[in-house]
Amino acid sequence: MARGQQKLQSQAKAAEKLAKQKKQQGHNANTQKKAAQAALVHVCVVCKAQMPDPKTYRQHFENKHPKNELPQDLKDIAL
Repeated sequence: MARGQQKLQSQAKAAEKLAKQKKQQGHNANTQKKAAQAALVHVCVVCKAQMPDPKTYRQHFENKHPKNELPQDLKDIAL
């Protein structure tokens, strides 16, 4: 078992390693969130839900809003 100065050095080293891991983990999570948010470019005109591509947007619109008329930009998109 470590005693005295060796124990303090070990604790400081472990705390520094843990802080570095937390910083790295937080950075990755923020980067992923920003990338995911940037990918959501299509916004539903009825419910304001965000979708990544027009095909998904059309499927959403047909399933969630069947009574509403399909927007012009979605009429061209084939499923």
